[in-house]
Amino acid sequence: LDLDAFVLYSSASGVLGGPGQGNYSAANAFLDAFAQWRRSQGLPAVSLAWGLWGASSAMTGSLGESDQARMSRGGIRPLSVEEGMALFDTAIGAGEPALVPAKFDFAALAEQAATGQVPSMLRGLVRKPRRTVRVSAAGGAGNMAGESLADRLAKMPQPERQRVLLDLVSADVATVLGRRGRDAIAPDRAFKDLGFDSLTGVELRNRLTAATGLQLPASAVFDYPTPAALADVLLEQLGASPTSVLAELDRLEAALSSASLEDDVMTQMAKRLQTLATRYAAPGAVAEDEGAFDLESASDDELFSFAESELGTS
Repeated sequence: LDLDAFVLYSSASGVLGGPGQGNYSAANAFLDAFAQWRRSQGLPAVSLAWGLWGASSAMTGSLGESDQARMSRGGIRPLSVEEGMALFDTAIGAGEPALVPAKFDFAALAEQAATGQVPSMLRGLVRKPRRTVRVSAAGGAGNMAGESLADRLAKMPQPERQRVLLDLVSADVATVLGRRGRDAIAPDRAFKDLGFDSLTGVELRNRLTAATGLQLPASAVFDYPTPAALADVLLEQLGASPTSVLAELDRLEAALSSASLEDDVMTQMAKRLQTLATRYAAPGAVAEDEGAFDLESASDDELFSFAESELGTS
């Protein structure tokens, strides 16, 4: 059959990828590859990996406000019918087997570049800005560039750490869902009741990974089903929760029990442990025992016993 044109409609997702769209992306990438193969056989073919069309269709008619907002944050702007038809005419005469007729929002791509989330195919189009800390003790933009979130949390009291991380999760949840503010996000409401699906769940995971540096699973919103539960997990993994601190003390105790140290090192160690115990004990808890332990004349067994008692272990 002698054809003047053989046009395949694929999607930009096959070129750019997308969270939660692995099967869809692969199917469209096949169309692009098929067009390449036909051209290598001397047959007419062009595959058009379309971006978003603004006009409603059978494919886009079910997209809600949050879907539209997600695509806008991803740097894809909708094409008008006039723009789409003009791109179609241009593509037919371009002589290329695969093209991407899409309209990009470079301001949105620059924002993605700040968190390292720009699709690899588009990284040459935008410059990656210098990264800064996203949240501060007040929950706003940070002003201490280069300091990790874990370092900053370590300087805060426990309730403030929890609040900062819950604010971070709530703000990202509101952004992903297209809500106006994080105050509308109930911390104990299930993600599924808030409207999350696998696609928005992956986007939330990606945003939190960029903010914290943690490698969270793609199923985070299903594994930790509320904003409060997810914030608690972040708190623990960042090493800023009581559970993680006690785990560190357990590891220290195990290391001390298996160590063979000189007497002067043992003495220095015991003094430092006593200082730490005094600093973090409840008021009056250490004062009662001050002067009751002689570090200079204590034996190794007595030093170990002292260290264990001061660390709150048995």
